[in-house]
Amino acid sequence: MPGEGIVVAGLSPVLMWFRRDLRLSDHPALVAAVATGRPVIPVFIHDEVVESHGAAPKWRLGLGVADFARSLEALGSRLILRRGPALQVLQALVAETGAGAVYWSRLYDPASKARDTGVKAALKAAGVEAQSFHGHLLFEPWTVETKTGGFYKVYTPLWNTVKTRDVPAPMTAPKALAAPDIWPVSDGLDGWQMGRAMRRGAEIVAQHVHVGELAAQDRLALFLDERVGTYVKNRDLPSVRGTSGLSENLTYGEISPRTAWHGGQRALHEGDADAEVFLKELVWREFAYHLMHHTPHILTDNWRPEWAGFPWRGDNTQAQAWRQGRTGVEFVDAAMREMYVTGSMHNRGRMIAACYLTKHLMTDWKVGLQWFEDCLIDWDPAANAMGWQWSAGSGPDAAPYFRVFNPDTQLDKFDKSRAYAKAWIAEGQKIPSATALDYFNAVPKSWDLSAADRYPSPIVPLDEGRKRALDAYQNRGF
Repeated sequence: MPGEGIVVAGLSPVLMWFRRDLRLSDHPALVAAVATGRPVIPVFIHDEVVESHGAAPKWRLGLGVADFARSLEALGSRLILRRGPALQVLQALVAETGAGAVYWSRLYDPASKARDTGVKAALKAAGVEAQSFHGHLLFEPWTVETKTGGFYKVYTPLWNTVKTRDVPAPMTAPKALAAPDIWPVSDGLDGWQMGRAMRRGAEIVAQHVHVGELAAQDRLALFLDERVGTYVKNRDLPSVRGTSGLSENLTYGEISPRTAWHGGQRALHEGDADAEVFLKELVWREFAYHLMHHTPHILTDNWRPEWAGFPWRGDNTQAQAWRQGRTGVEFVDAAMREMYVTGSMHNRGRMIAACYLTKHLMTDWKVGLQWFEDCLIDWDPAANAMGWQWSAGSGPDAAPYFRVFNPDTQLDKFDKSRAYAKAWIAEGQKIPSATALDYFNAVPKSWDLSAADRYPSPIVPLDEGRKRALDAYQNRGF
């Protein structure tokens, strides 16, 4: 019965430390904890890594934690919330509960790896079992190698290497978790105020989130039932719901990549040829983690060292116009406004907005990377960094030329009717859409923007911006 936990007396508990793995199904660490036959105490820690998150990711993580806590309660368990440095919190919980083990799912960004390495060493030194498990990726980054034993720097060879690899079937969710004799005290989630930095934007973005494991599974099912057959054509159309939308849920581990992979494989075997491109997108995510693991400087510095002297500008007034969605370039502005209203942005919009900032405005990709880190509910450290560096030219793009997209011709190609632009840009429309008007209710009041404002002329002529970027590229001797 929901709410009635199974109590196993006399056995030391296992602390199951949840992070970006807020699900019950296909959860190797949780399955291992349950398999011990000992009481399992689920724990989420608002630690130094969580504290470093931007406004939208932290707010969205809080929603995921709340939903996951309800899922655990339905199993007769509960999620213990604590705030503070991870090691100190875990040591305190071990002392309070007599736990003999701590299990968790691996993460791969440098900050999480450093934290987890220190936690594991300290716990083991104190005689506490400490184990980390896979689950956030299809393939552990160190298991994918070139024929000479190195790592992949180009996506396509990596895809060719892993596309036929066996991916184990997803694990089923446990039907119950053994409870401890006495539960430790938990913080209240509301007291953490994880959405404080979102301010009034939270109310707008909340209309567009899909939180939790059940929502993620429904999303995948809808995509496989209705969209995967036209994925190749529709995924590039920003006004069409042509993608799975799963980046939000994969970010917080509300669905496992194996579940998505096997769903895509079933669709492919049933005759939906477009499903292969969906599988490639899942491996594109793997590629980002592959690079972050082997070259962690991708998060902070030019991935290609020869770009160290490229004359990008730091933050500037034109970059502020870009942030506000007021560049006068419809595709760029629509994409930025979509992000403020929904917390997400169409993938082609991300590419166009990033290319425009780094090339037409000659602004350092780090400026954009940090802004997306603050604004995206599906922010992912590896994907965000690789996407920005790919768009800027300093990252793992196999193209033998300096790519400068023209946002206007891209809009003509992928949004000829301007449905996307009209959905997000209110200025100049007699009857603006609700989504276009929501932008003004989501952004900071200090921007002092109104739908009655005149839509701006382009802050930089596109041909002029393109020429400036190409000149800078050629003068660097690339």
